[in-house]
Amino acid sequence: MLKESLKNRDLCKIRTITSFVTLSKDKSTWEKTIREAATFGGDLAGAFNAQGYCVQSIRIVTNPFGEYLNTTSFHSVFKGMQILSDVLKSPSMPNIRIRFAIGEARNQEEIALLPEMVKAFGDICNVCVNVGVDEQGIVDHDLTLCCAQAVVEIGKITPRGEGNFNFTINYNCKPLIPYFPASYHKSSDANCFALGLETPDLLVAALQSLRADKNHNLKMQKSYAIMKEVLQYHISTILDITNAYEHPFKTLFAGIDTSAAPSKNCASMVDVYKLLGVPFFGAAGTLEASALLTKVFKAQKGCELIGFSGLMLAVVEDEGLADATTRNEFDLRALLQYSSVCGIGLDTVPIEGDTSAEKIAAICADTGTLAFRLNKPLTVRLFPVPNLKAGDMTQFESDDLCNSMVLRIP
Repeated sequence: MLKESLKNRDLCKIRTITSFVTLSKDKSTWEKTIREAATFGGDLAGAFNAQGYCVQSIRIVTNPFGEYLNTTSFHSVFKGMQILSDVLKSPSMPNIRIRFAIGEARNQEEIALLPEMVKAFGDICNVCVNVGVDEQGIVDHDLTLCCAQAVVEIGKITPRGEGNFNFTINYNCKPLIPYFPASYHKSSDANCFALGLETPDLLVAALQSLRADKNHNLKMQKSYAIMKEVLQYHISTILDITNAYEHPFKTLFAGIDTSAAPSKNCASMVDVYKLLGVPFFGAAGTLEASALLTKVFKAQKGCELIGFSGLMLAVVEDEGLADATTRNEFDLRALLQYSSVCGIGLDTVPIEGDTSAEKIAAICADTGTLAFRLNKPLTVRLFPVPNLKAGDMTQFESDDLCNSMVLRIP
């Protein structure tokens, strides 16, 4: 029987209600499409709030931006993006944080536009690139290098390199990821919506409810069981609310990304590792604990599991991970190793400001190789920080980012 304290809905937050929509070149239709998605997201957020579940943001993701923006020049792109910005700032939008993703960039010409687009439009210009492999499983080098060059340029032209928060390189990622900026939508698919969670507080509370056990195998079995049970309890409740909710603009429900999705405003995943008996994140035992956590997220039932539905290790979105860099408790190679059993890749990792595009492309290729060889979604979101070397501290000012030591790509 699950303890009543673990049924506390404050422990399980809904990070995002994400709607996936298709925009056409007819700009006169954009406002209606976006307003309906935002209204639905805002109203569903209200329904969740009334039931005790906090919703942190609503998000809207489009089909590839090249399908509805004029990409012949930055000037023409800017005009279209300004229309989107005006729509999103309209008084008719819900009074809740709305984040916007413009889908995927599909070729080198579109990727070349991204640095200036991100600089000009920031958090309404979340964008990704999906990179594939050839018949030998070799990652597309030219496209990866083009993406790496965009990462370098974004680092140079946005304050403190923070613009790379809005850009990620995807490997083996399917559409309908509710989290940004890996999220994208195909215009050939129906409009729909998905949910993404934030559950580190819940996992910590679940593990703290267990009695100490000196037998390692038994401890891990009990830890898995309680985390799986408590997460399933809240997911089932959230599904009941979602499925029962009626709304004129409700679209197809695509599913839930069950990832823990840590942030600055909740417990660190480092706390979860310590409760699992790992002395510190990066110590021996980290890989084993990572695999166990991933199994918890993959074991949930009741709906389609979409997106990553796995362990997220986002270095500068997690206070504990950011702090661990100051003690050199892990490095980039360790993060890549843990990606073999978890769910996101190299996420929000600050690196030396003078790192070459070629070196960034090489670590991207390693990540992509892992993604396709193991048939799992992995992404790369690196922050080259201007004028900083490995061991220097970042001075990020974004509300979404923690400060950490800069890491080095080996």
